[in-house]
Amino acid sequence: MTGRPRAREAGLRFGSGQTGPRNSISDVPGVMVGHCTVNRGSGALEEGKGPVRTGVTAILPHGGNVFARPVKGAYFDLNGCGGLMGALQIREFGIIDTPIMLTNTMSMGAVADATVRYVLRQNPQAALAEDSVIPIVSECDDSHLNDARGLHVCEAHVLEAIDHASQDVREGAVGAGTGMSCYDFKGGIGTSSRLVEGPGGTYALGVLVLSNHGSREELLIQGLPVGSMLDAPNPKRVEQGSIVTVIATDAPVDARQLGRLAKRSSLGLGLTGSCSHNGSGDISVAFSTANMHDRSVKSELMTDILLSDRDLDGLFRATVDCTSEAIINSLFKAETTVGRDNHVVPALPIDETLDLLRRHGRL
Repeated sequence: MTGRPRAREAGLRFGSGQTGPRNSISDVPGVMVGHCTVNRGSGALEEGKGPVRTGVTAILPHGGNVFARPVKGAYFDLNGCGGLMGALQIREFGIIDTPIMLTNTMSMGAVADATVRYVLRQNPQAALAEDSVIPIVSECDDSHLNDARGLHVCEAHVLEAIDHASQDVREGAVGAGTGMSCYDFKGGIGTSSRLVEGPGGTYALGVLVLSNHGSREELLIQGLPVGSMLDAPNPKRVEQGSIVTVIATDAPVDARQLGRLAKRSSLGLGLTGSCSHNGSGDISVAFSTANMHDRSVKSELMTDILLSDRDLDGLFRATVDCTSEAIINSLFKAETTVGRDNHVVPALPIDETLDLLRRHGRL
């Protein structure tokens, strides 16, 4: 944990909705997040040795066996220069049945393999009497700071992320976010949540981002172009970056409606200034823990109680606000990082940022 404040702790507000008690994706009952940070070495790059600035982040939709009790799921790719393993199954069946794993681009295969092994150990009949396992893995490119060609992520890192998942969600340069950059400042993991009133009660919606996108001059905070106003070092990256957004809710919505939520995260991304660059992979995955069905039941008439489309506006608003706040949280919590070949990505200068916001009437 760093001593840097979250955006809301510093006085920023993102819409008028009420946050959950943790202001985190883990405010959705059952949802947990775990990280494994792989951070070692310094100086000049020695391929295969480091420096290493990478990791794995695991989002568990609930505390049970996700393969045995899948959740409703959907995804949306605003710009497709990125990877989402398992996307075809999500689209076809509208479910997610493994932990959602995040890592660096070239470690997707290693993370997928380890996740399959984890699910197989949990489910002795998978790929025998039950379906085969198709893991859900997404990525961003951390090669500006990390020895990405060294392929340093291994099964032990994946299992550590899963095994250490909890409701206490760390932010900034942790897990998959260790080597990520956001608007040419240090980025990584950020999260936020909202409580939404609707028919049948109050629902939680939470967002977690892996932020690795944008150019310095684009950054908007509270509508102010602070990226172009701050006097701070500006590293030049080869890659254009990406962002993965994971949306969780306990609202009773189906896969089609979750797809509509996933699209709205793009509006939250836009509120922070991104135009979704040509080389950016901007991917959103959404799931609902309502209406889960037991995989072992082979034949049944399934009846789900769902919100009507006319009652989704509160969830749409929550998705937009949570996404923008999660991105800014990733900037506020991440610390300056020195990576391979002494590449430096500076932390967002919080005091200067807050001073600009005050002077322009945004705080």
